[in-house]
Amino acid sequence: MYAVIATGGKQYTVSEGDIVRVEKLGKNAGDSVTFDQVLFVSGEDAKVGNPTVAGATVTGSVVEEGRGKKVIVYHYKPKTGYAKKNGHRQAYTAVKIEKINA
Repeated sequence: MYAVIATGGKQYTVSEGDIVRVEKLGKNAGDSVTFDQVLFVSGEDAKVGNPTVAGATVTGSVVEEGRGKKVIVYHYKPKTGYAKKNGHRQAYTAVKIEKINA
């Protein structure tokens, strides 16, 4: 059984026991988290939301919060002497999916 959830402006396919990195939620490790924007649930009978499945939730627990690998952003304009180098590390929350309630 798996589900498609929406959080942080993105969609994730999850099943029980998965560890998913979602956009930062601002929770501490060990906290419980509930996703109520469930777009699709598969199983014996698939349920497709319009836009979400009514009464379906996905619960999980926060494993850690961290920051991803650094991405280098480089701006350059030729013949003007302009060059600018920046780095960015996206914050994330790792969530272990415990239960899909459909």
